[in-house]
Amino acid sequence: MANNKSAKKRIQVAERNRLVNKSYRSTVRTLTKKTLANCEKYKQEPNSDNKDLILFSVNQAFSLIDKAVKKNVLHKNNGANKKSRINKMVKDLLTSK
Repeated sequence: MANNKSAKKRIQVAERNRLVNKSYRSTVRTLTKKTLANCEKYKQEPNSDNKDLILFSVNQAFSLIDKAVKKNVLHKNNGANKKSRINKMVKDLLTSK
């Protein structure tokens, strides 16, 4: 356990940052899954509404990934890999029709 005031404060700050980072990572995973679910929905029923839903969810996911990279929650290469994976799935689905 920390014995001085600055060490105690660092523990508090580290815990706060850990929770914020956890929130970002969790939301990135959630948005990725939603995008993939929307792709499946479009695959079942290809129409313009489902296509718009895919594009909207992709934009949301990309935006959050970029913010997480900017705040050093994710490494820039890790963020790029996540975006690439999402984009590849969406591109394959939309160009296959």
